[in-house]
Amino acid sequence: MHAWEQIQITVDFIEEHLSEEIRINDLAKLASLSQFYYQRLFSRLVKRPVNEYIKMRRLAKASEALRNRNKRILDIALDFGFSSHETFTRAFKDTFGMTPEEYRTNPVRLNSFVKPQLLLNYTLVDENVPLVAEGIVLEITRRTLLSPQYFIGLTAEEPINQMPGGGETGVDELGKLWDDFHKNKPTIQELKRDGDELGVAYPGTKDGYYRYFAGAESDSNEILEGYSSWELPKGEYIVCSFEAEDFEHLVMDAVYKAHKYVFETWLPNHNLTSKPFAAERYASHSPETTNMEIWIVPVPQE
Repeated sequence: MHAWEQIQITVDFIEEHLSEEIRINDLAKLASLSQFYYQRLFSRLVKRPVNEYIKMRRLAKASEALRNRNKRILDIALDFGFSSHETFTRAFKDTFGMTPEEYRTNPVRLNSFVKPQLLLNYTLVDENVPLVAEGIVLEITRRTLLSPQYFIGLTAEEPINQMPGGGETGVDELGKLWDDFHKNKPTIQELKRDGDELGVAYPGTKDGYYRYFAGAESDSNEILEGYSSWELPKGEYIVCSFEAEDFEHLVMDAVYKAHKYVFETWLPNHNLTSKPFAAERYASHSPETTNMEIWIVPVPQE
């Protein structure tokens, strides 16, 4: 058994027992490792110490439970291993920048620490061969655009360390950007009927920041007042298509794992890098959407 497989066993165990007491000694035994080596290996592969990871996953699940207004906050706290309302509130605010009561009143989208699927770090698939990994199906293909495609939307600039899926927690500002775009979308007459929606991350205007475009397909490259435009140029693309069980898992879990797989595993192992943008392509942001694509322009490594 590979080392990552031993750690994944304990990651899966943690997810199934978040409401119970979890001892590092038991996790180490499950992985057939000493406590010392288990904790070192876990931190190396998961990028968080064991106890911190457990707390982050408990808070992520608790944030989901808070959407049920029929359940008391104290009961949710106790369900996920917090000894009191006060302890839970302190941990929640330190992590997300708001109290559980504030979140329940205004349930914005949050950046939570995603449960890792370590298989995606160590498995290399050929083009046009699907890879199945715990609720995610992804596939790498090549596509060619014979002519550019145009998109109209909104942009925001955020610190790189707050990029969703980067391990930081707090309010998901990109979710707010998408909400703003969708409020305005019906009024933008230039949008293509039934055209795809596109989210693009690309370098920011200052060090330590990135920009993000959220928009939909347009019939032309016309620039509208108050909006931004994006052109997907003609040429060859590497496209990572992936599916999840529902839209929530697609945008809050699967997309980050797909990005990590493409940029940290697939491209380097094919001696490729990419031009400095990654485009996330959706049919729509409706609850029925369960698949999306990441489009990147491949560049050979020197």
